[in-house]
Parts: sequence; C-alpha cells; structure tokens
Amino acid sequence: MKPDLLLTHIGQLATLQGNSLTPKTGESMRELSVIEDAAIAVKDGLIVAVGATRDVLSQVTEEPALPALEFPDMLALPGFVDSHTHLVFAGSRENDFTMKLAQKTYMEILRAGGGILNTMRATRAASRDDLSRIAFTFASNMLSSGTTTIEAKSGYGLNTADEVKMLEAVNSLRQRLPSVLVSTFLGAHAVPPEFEGKTDAYVNLVTKQMIPAVAKQSLAKFCDVFCEKGAFDVEQSKRILLAAKRAGMKLKVHADEIAQLGGAELAAEVGAVSADHLLMASDDGLEAMLKAGTIATLLPATAFSLNTNYADARKMIDMGLPVALATDFNPNCANESLFFTLALACYKMKMHPREAIAAVTINAAHALELERTVGSIEVGKRADIVILDCPNPEYLAYRFGVNLVHTVIAGGEVVNTKLGP
Repeated sequence: MKPDLLLTHIGQLATLQGNSLTPKTGESMRELSVIEDAAIAVKDGLIVAVGATRDVLSQVTEEPALPALEFPDMLALPGFVDSHTHLVFAGSRENDFTMKLAQKTYMEILRAGGGILNTMRATRAASRDDLSRIAFTFASNMLSSGTTTIEAKSGYGLNTADEVKMLEAVNSLRQRLPSVLVSTFLGAHAVPPEFEGKTDAYVNLVTKQMIPAVAKQSLAKFCDVFCEKGAFDVEQSKRILLAAKRAGMKLKVHADEIAQLGGAELAAEVGAVSADHLLMASDDGLEAMLKAGTIATLLPATAFSLNTNYADARKMIDMGLPVALATDFNPNCANESLFFTLALACYKMKMHPREAIAAVTINAAHALELERTVGSIEVGKRADIVILDCPNPEYLAYRFGVNLVHTVIAGGEVVNTKLGP
C-alpha cells in the first residue's frame, strides 16, 4: 500500500468505530474505541488503514506521497459533525441582543420586528453570491475549529424565490470548501409580514409552491419546521412535513423549544430523523421518539443565548435515547464552535465528556443520515480527522473557551495545521 497521507504515533486516537449502523445510546456513548500510539493511512480521500502505529506501518509497502506526520501526546478524533445550523443569512442582530439583555423574550423581540423577520429583510435584499460569500466565512471558521460536516438550513427568505436562493448559496459553497454540506429546507421558520394573521395561507404556499420548487431542483435533503407556539402549530407542521415527505425529503423538527407543544410526539409520528431543541419536551414525547428511533439533537448554546433552562440530556441518555449535539449557529445564537457546545453540554447538561464527543461525531452523523461515510475513523470512510492539542478526551471539555485544534484533515486534505513548513 502506498498512502497519500500517513499519520503516525498519535498519542490517543478515539475512532468511534462500531456504530455505523445504529447510533450510540446509554452507556455505549462513553465507549470511544481509543487506540494508543495510533496511525491512520489515507488514500484518495478515504481511510485505508487505522490501528496501532506498528500495525499500520506493516501495511505500508511504499513511502506516502507526503512525509509521514507524527502527533505524539495529542488526541485524534473524527471530524466534528454539526447537524443543526442556520449557516446562510445576511445581516446581524446585535440590537436584538441588547433587547435580550433588557429582559425581552424571544417572541417579544419577534413581535417588535426583530428576530427572524429582521434577518429575513436583510436576506431578501442580498444576492445569492452575497449569501455564499458570508456563509463561506462562517463555514471556514467552523472548519478551522474541526467541523468538517455542516448542515445548513434555509428559512430566512420566507418566499419561494428567496428560499431557493438560500439553498442555491449552499450549493455554491460545495465548490469552494472541502467540508461536507447538507442542505435543509426550512420555509416554515416564521410567518412573513405579508401573511400576518394568515398562517394557514402561508402553510399552503409552503406545501404547494415552495416544496415542489425545492424538490424539482433537488436543493435539500431534509425539510424542517419550527413547530412552536407563535409559529406553526402541530397540525400545520404535520401538513408541511408530510408534503415534504411525499416530495422525497427526509424530515427534521424544531420541537418543544419554548413551549411544550407536542413537537417531540409529532417528530416520532412522521418518522423524523431528528427532533431538535427539546428543552420543554414531555416524557411521553421522548418515549415516542425512543420507539420511533428519532434522534434527540440538543443545542445548549441556544439555551445559553436565551438564558433559559437546558434540555435534560442526562434523562434522555439514561432512558436510551440517541443524543446528538449541534451549535444551532444562527443570527440569534452566534456560536460557530462545537468546542463551546461540547463544554456547555458537560457543565450545564451533565453529559460526560466522552458522551459529548460521541454526540458531535457518530451520533450527529446519524442525525444527517451520513453515518456510513463520516462520524468515525474506520476503513472506507471519508478521511475527516481532527488532531487536538490535548492528552485525552476528558481534557477537551475541561479546557473550555479555546480552540485546541492542531491539524484538520477534510476529505484527505490537510486544510489547517500548526505543523511547521
């Protein structure tokens, strides 16, 4: 074997192997399949060998295209998977931030013309190239922090042309970044001003015009909906999700973030791949998700930015529900870092650091139905690897507030490194 890239003498390598068919749950979330003094061989962007350094080197018959890279006393993980972001938008919301500091609620800010509608106006005014350029900066920051797979939602256009424009901007990013990008249609993010008081009419627009337009161009793998008091109720959300399902999209739900509306139950009923947020989810809703195999994607930075209670991750893990973590990067939660997300999950949701690592790698991959290609370091998968300046998995959450990345490899390409020339 002549690899293109050879990583050797890695202090600890957490492969997360063995869960490419089903996500990690319960006690297995702490089992990271750690190899000491490890090595990884990469060819044509894929992992071709992984194991102890001596074992991998025994398979190498010719020198790699590049000199072997050594990472003693460091930790290697699969590239992080951010399974819930609002990557594409224009404008910013520092004025909303000051309103939050004045104790205004999310829905009060929305009613005052801020929030999603603020971003809607800026996004509608931006061109597709403008949106792609702005999103490129965000995605590049994420990549430098070890995030090699990013889900990106629409949801700030709130009409057919601008929702399509946002998804086209995601497509254009695929030509410029080595990251894996997954598109999600979120036309049902809010009711735009022109449909104020006519939510059902807007739902008709989403189901009869937006979804067919998105599906015709194959612009989105998933459809999401903001099932929430003041946005879309359970029946309206169900109409949208079932229309998207008939159009060939997989489903996600913004569920039970602000009020206990039944979003978790709805996600289970329609067969959603994940239900996200879940701060107010009922026990019945969580049980329904468990039976349906729906992944709980938790977004602790959102609770941090809203200064509210956190989702009960400990209960979800202990009951056997598969849990993923994501940034929820958006104009209201300007968090591009899964390092910060992971630390919050440990400090505020009582997750063990190893559980949190599983939640931002293999379980997050399952939340995007990419578990066969990313999320773990195994032969045949994409060579998405992050090397960290830390000695073990526990250190990653313990030393919060800093980017511990030493080297990022995406699709077999070294895209960021502290190695010398």
